[in-house]
Amino acid sequence: MHAVPKATAAANARRNFVSMRSKGKQREQYSDDPEEEETLLGRDARGGDGDGEAEAMMEGLGEGSKSGKDDKSRTIPFRPPDKLKKSFPPNTVRNQKYNIFTFVPIVLYEQFKFFFNLYFLLVALSQFVPALKIGFIFTYVAPLAFVLCVTMGKEAYDDYKRNLRDREANSQKYLILTRPDHGAAAAARDDDDPESSALGDVDAGPHTRMVPSSALRVGDLVVLEKNQRVPADMVLLRTSDSSGTCFIRTDQLDGETDWKLRVAVPASQKLPSDRDLLSLDAEIYADAPIKDINVFVGTFTINHPPHSNDLSHENVLWSNTVLAAGQAIGFVIYTGSETRAVMNTSHPETKVGLLDIEINRLAKILCAVTFALSLLLVALNGFRGLWYIYVFRFLILFSSIIPISLRVNLDMGKTLYAHQIMNDDEIPGTIVRTSTLPEELGRLEYLLSDKTGTLTQNEMEMKKLHMGTMSYGFDSMDEVAHQLAHGSLATGAQLATRGRRDMTTRLHDVVLSLALCHNVTPVFGDDGAITYQASSPDEVAIVKWTESVGLTLVARDRTSIELQTPSGARIAFDILDVFPFTSESKRMGIVVRDTSSGEISFLQKGADVVMAKIVQRNDWLEEETGNMAREGLRTLVVARKRVSAAQYEAFRAAHHAASIRLEGRNEAMAQAVLEHLEHDLELLGLTGVEDKLQDDVKATLELLRNAGIKIWMLTGDKIETARCIAISTKLVARNQYIHEVAKLKTADQARDELEFLQSKLDCCLVIDGDSLQLCLDLYKNEFIEITTKLSAVVACRCSPTQKADVARLIRHHTKKRVCCIGDGGNDVSMIQAADVGVGIVGKEGKQASLAADFSVTQFSYLTKLLMWHGRNSYRRSAKLAQFVIHRGLIISVMQAVFSAIFYFAPIALYQGWLLMGYATLYTMAPVFSLVLDRDVNEDLALLYPELYKELTKGRALSYKTFFEWVMVSLYQGAAIMIMSLVLFETEFLNIVSISFTALIINELIMVALEITTWHVYMVISEVATLAIYMISMAFLPEYFDLDFVISTRFAWKVAVMVAISALPLWIIKIVRSRLAPAASSKLL
Repeated sequence: MHAVPKATAAANARRNFVSMRSKGKQREQYSDDPEEEETLLGRDARGGDGDGEAEAMMEGLGEGSKSGKDDKSRTIPFRPPDKLKKSFPPNTVRNQKYNIFTFVPIVLYEQFKFFFNLYFLLVALSQFVPALKIGFIFTYVAPLAFVLCVTMGKEAYDDYKRNLRDREANSQKYLILTRPDHGAAAAARDDDDPESSALGDVDAGPHTRMVPSSALRVGDLVVLEKNQRVPADMVLLRTSDSSGTCFIRTDQLDGETDWKLRVAVPASQKLPSDRDLLSLDAEIYADAPIKDINVFVGTFTINHPPHSNDLSHENVLWSNTVLAAGQAIGFVIYTGSETRAVMNTSHPETKVGLLDIEINRLAKILCAVTFALSLLLVALNGFRGLWYIYVFRFLILFSSIIPISLRVNLDMGKTLYAHQIMNDDEIPGTIVRTSTLPEELGRLEYLLSDKTGTLTQNEMEMKKLHMGTMSYGFDSMDEVAHQLAHGSLATGAQLATRGRRDMTTRLHDVVLSLALCHNVTPVFGDDGAITYQASSPDEVAIVKWTESVGLTLVARDRTSIELQTPSGARIAFDILDVFPFTSESKRMGIVVRDTSSGEISFLQKGADVVMAKIVQRNDWLEEETGNMAREGLRTLVVARKRVSAAQYEAFRAAHHAASIRLEGRNEAMAQAVLEHLEHDLELLGLTGVEDKLQDDVKATLELLRNAGIKIWMLTGDKIETARCIAISTKLVARNQYIHEVAKLKTADQARDELEFLQSKLDCCLVIDGDSLQLCLDLYKNEFIEITTKLSAVVACRCSPTQKADVARLIRHHTKKRVCCIGDGGNDVSMIQAADVGVGIVGKEGKQASLAADFSVTQFSYLTKLLMWHGRNSYRRSAKLAQFVIHRGLIISVMQAVFSAIFYFAPIALYQGWLLMGYATLYTMAPVFSLVLDRDVNEDLALLYPELYKELTKGRALSYKTFFEWVMVSLYQGAAIMIMSLVLFETEFLNIVSISFTALIINELIMVALEITTWHVYMVISEVATLAIYMISMAFLPEYFDLDFVISTRFAWKVAVMVAISALPLWIIKIVRSRLAPAASSKLL
């Protein structure tokens, strides 16, 4: 039995890993000393008295995984014990906000943390105290109950839908490899002694079973099929491809739709069959889970015979990616909350509109006014009797100053705006997912956009081929095909005998080089159709172009490549070396040997900045790359060098010597390539590839800029690509200086860059993710202070969390409204961190659309959404809110005047049905019809985006406009009440009927004065409301003396009172429109 020493070794290895990491040393140090590595990884012969592998594993892992604070790295054996599996988080997805116990408390807290609602609750509760009761309890309780029921119903429904989506995700079935179960005893035996499961036992039964993704645990072996989503982070052990590679789609993780190559662990790929994994005596070490999807440190170790492989992110399949082709087997290392996908997703907050916050502030002012007024009336009465009861009674009498109907009206308004947006034929497919935010669309000052799939369609197309003396545009590509078809693909040996090469031959060379110099693999579908897989969509575009001109890639593996010529003949090449593209080198190279002639060529393509130094002198490259970049094309320089057999052998020897160095290995290998291959290359041509933009992107961005919105582009893509798109979308103005900041390492460098930007605020900043992080870590406030003044910012290589952090920082620092728009799973965090999140339903799935507040089908719909719907929603709600406040304030002023004259008695002027009818039947329809008002028509709103800019200053609802309405209410309330008493009738009932009728007619006139553009419903609501009021008088004899109401005395007194209260305001409105007209009225 080897269990005890092996367990001790595992525990020792684990402790050594931890101690080495804690000293700040990198994992790679094991490769420095082979003897040390062998001892650490399983050859430790020291004995031990452990209690079997399970206990030792728990001991070796326990401190880190259970404390969770210091170290969550893990060493997991194949077939780990259940005790170890259960020490890691379950693999469940949970996006729900509430559970059955927390729903009511949390929703009530969310509602009553608003002062507004808390005030109404206290007023409603006070009516259950007999001494404070005024009028019907129903009038105070019903509106609040209605608002709460609607809100709770909406929240419950939203959470139920989230729960359904979670359950669907958690119940996805996956195939796992498992040992056959010989009953409980056998299982117990196996757990105690993993070695007992020899190959013979493994053969005894089935080796796979289906389990839901929520049941997957660390240490499980999962079998993935083509197009299946990866359920947890796992190390790739085997693939159906003999080379041990597979492609995955990572669009939901990093937003890039190009396929990524992943490599299986060599030791497990070499095993004869999948079932051998079940008897493998091995373990995997994995670093603590982190957010970075481009970093992974791990080791795959076989204990007998001792052998280990270092693991990087290329050996790992992250959860939420999709297996693009073939079959694969993975070993689960992180589950649930420890997966990269979950760690890069932030939890959504409940979003509250700025308008709601502003109205909440005004409610506090109104409450203070109510309290002061109540106290004043009691003080004027000399604090007699039970004065504190009187204060409360006055507070309740004046409670209409803060009308609960305001919440009802605003919520109904929001619902109407949402309905208008979703039923707009010009922006089909638009969905409002958060109906509380339509007004926010009218106040945005920053737009943070993703690039891939949002501004671009992520469809690449080769548009141009330039060869110095000759250029082929998109329209003349058929000429290239013609030249290839009628010429012969001559090899270099034949060409060497000629003099200056003709254009046809040069064209052959450049097309052949483009068909060979790439990392593209052709995949044949079930129907025989070829699809191309590559980690770069540019390469696929170029290979598709070579196919379109007659040179087709038909086969490719790690050692050979085969092409088909226009005549149908096949030409084959051996791949001797591949130097992949990296963001540092900005180029990719390949060494190929023609199988028929034995000629060796070194082909290279890359960015002009690096290739200019490598190719032979020429006079056109710099100028032409500049021209193509201005067109927004992504440029690649193609070059070639013929290499003799002796030269190649010299390079091989130098390259091999560099590859086995222990220190500075990568630099030495790059140097060998540079010395032997990368100089004096023959410049063949320059390609221009276009990333197709979404429809009307240029016009949309220009319109948004004219509306005063600052635009940031946050992308996971390369700097070069992002720069091209910034130019082609006109995010950067023509001839505007673009300042690139990349690879900042020190605080001094960051400070210098910020100082430069401070002096040049008219430039566009292009910054990479690492530099952005450094600036945020060291100079957060200064960085945001300067960059928010720039007209455009492009941030590249951004992680999902960085995007969200930028959105939060801009919100926090500027206190302005920020909108984020994206289309992939990697944009979800950013969308949730914004004041307004817009998701595009695109090729990257619906994840962003489902998490967003508004979902659209294309970027250009933003113009209509913001300039028309957003602007109208904000203007209408601001007008509606202030009018409803005015409606409550005017009746409270009348109550105060009435009480002051009648010996400061806390007696209601209007009771019962009158009070209920005032805020509902008699004024509700006309007041609510204000949500149909508009100051300009749709065409003008889209033609003059400057109108939108005005609204962002928040002048439609401000302290100034609020106090104007307060003054209007004070004047009108006092005028109506005092005039009622001046024209005093002997009956108190007559005062009530005169003043109330004047009040209702005054409000109807005020609504008419507020309307800019009349709508048919507005006219109907005004006329119908007046008719309803007049008819209702006959049915309310306790409030109206019918004989008096139908007399001429009643009519002229009411007319005089209404004239005194409303006429001055009409005159003021006319004078103001002449002296200081609104911007919109100048356009009409």
